[in-house]
Amino acid sequence: MRRLARSARSFLPAQLSMAQLRESAAGCTGCDLYKHATHTVFGEGAVRASMMFVGEQPGDQEDLAGRPFVGPAGRILDKALAEAGIARRDLYVTNAVKHFKWEPQGKRRKHKKPSATEIAACRPWLEAEIAVVKPRVIVCLGVTAAQAVFGKAVRLNEMRKRPWSTPIAPSVFVTVHPSAVLRHPDAVERDHEYRGFVEDLRSIRLHLRSKAA
Repeated sequence: MRRLARSARSFLPAQLSMAQLRESAAGCTGCDLYKHATHTVFGEGAVRASMMFVGEQPGDQEDLAGRPFVGPAGRILDKALAEAGIARRDLYVTNAVKHFKWEPQGKRRKHKKPSATEIAACRPWLEAEIAVVKPRVIVCLGVTAAQAVFGKAVRLNEMRKRPWSTPIAPSVFVTVHPSAVLRHPDAVERDHEYRGFVEDLRSIRLHLRSKAA
């Protein structure tokens, strides 16, 4: 992991608890993304969840609401979770980067992918969330989330369909981000991508169940 002049690490509270982490993250200026964001969008969900889902960053609606996965991608995630037999209330859901990175597109704010430096600068928050939640399984939604968890660039198709062991979690899965489903203009391709996403989630649920048996 690269050495950074600035990062979230100096904003971490002395005692790690979810309430303290959320309060401290609200004032984080560990990279410049906070300057154009409405809220720090911290993770939420079950504090002792067996599964943690990690996305890339908050989108426009998440930035305005201050909550993760409440926009269009969140609705796809909720639908896929339900089909896979996973209750969102039992999960902890967060993002690799806690501030919305965007660029203007007319009157809209268009999502812009965070840089490797911004991902690394925000990683201490993710590490702290993992330390508090202690999930048995982490699910990376997309390559940016996987880059944050593995600490290096990865190829999604090479990592998909199997668990990986990392220093911060014993079982890590990589699948698509639900926004990737929405990006397909063709309805048939969109449905195919969605079905693959649901199948990934089902496999992850079965893996977790087998480990609990």
